[in-house]
Amino acid sequence: MKLPFIRALRAAFPAARITWMAGKGHSVYAGVLAPVVAGLVDEVIDDAQVGSRVVELFGRPPLYGRRFDLIIDTQRRVLTSLIVRRIGHGNFISAAAGFWLSTIRPSPGHRRPAAMVGQLLDLVRLAKGGAVAEAAAVSIDPATQAAAAALLPPGPVYVGFAPGAGGRHKCWPLDRFIAVATAQAGHGRVPVFLLGPGEAEWAAPIAAAVPAALLPLQAAEQVTPLLTIALGRRMAAAIANDSGAGHMLAAADVPLLSLFGPTPAAKFAPAGLKTKVIRAQDHGGDSMDVIPVEAVENALTGVLPL
Repeated sequence: MKLPFIRALRAAFPAARITWMAGKGHSVYAGVLAPVVAGLVDEVIDDAQVGSRVVELFGRPPLYGRRFDLIIDTQRRVLTSLIVRRIGHGNFISAAAGFWLSTIRPSPGHRRPAAMVGQLLDLVRLAKGGAVAEAAAVSIDPATQAAAAALLPPGPVYVGFAPGAGGRHKCWPLDRFIAVATAQAGHGRVPVFLLGPGEAEWAAPIAAAVPAALLPLQAAEQVTPLLTIALGRRMAAAIANDSGAGHMLAAADVPLLSLFGPTPAAKFAPAGLKTKVIRAQDHGGDSMDVIPVEAVENALTGVLPL
């Protein structure tokens, strides 16, 4: 969810050297997502052990000997912000305590966005001193682009389906994904299902129900988040639940239908100008199964090329 923040930050400061620090614990940007932020982040300080102990308010400051023109604190715990503020800096931005610790503050009457992604993008706008018109593109290496092209060759119109999520309560019923995919195949488009390890058992019923469907992650030699983004760029549109796959497709800048039920869309929806949220609450309930197939099909028709 912090990827849109990093993309906006690079767009706002294209010539800056950007350092990402994980104060406590390991950052995915130093591991599995390192290729995704290549070109967006210049340095990752992993598990810095900064920001959790009162004793850090005294003595030698964190990252002693280093200085940054600007530090943006993406969390709002006051103790942590006080500690991070001790790192050498020119300007410091933190939403903790109503921006009381910041050297740059929003204007009076500022209202915090409801969405977590929006709150992070708010920090970029504050640092920039105005709106950030666009996001820097995720850089995809030639080998990954070639792998995506081999899995989804040029020619067909591909429509993506990411039916999984971190919890099954966040999943629109699989038979409804299959129903929409079957209709798309009937229109001459090629359904593409993105299944993670937790949904591998769905591959066989999908293949049986939608013979025209492709399951590229099951055919890939190596599955990475960057490959998912590269595959997304080859799609005309996609449908996803509230999931990591949904955020990866949003990072691909593909027209995306994002389905929400028990989790609040206002807080967790992917950021993207091409993202349209479909909420169960707009159809009479909180569970995913109240979202009708017709609502998704109509929304999909509205984003697909004529």
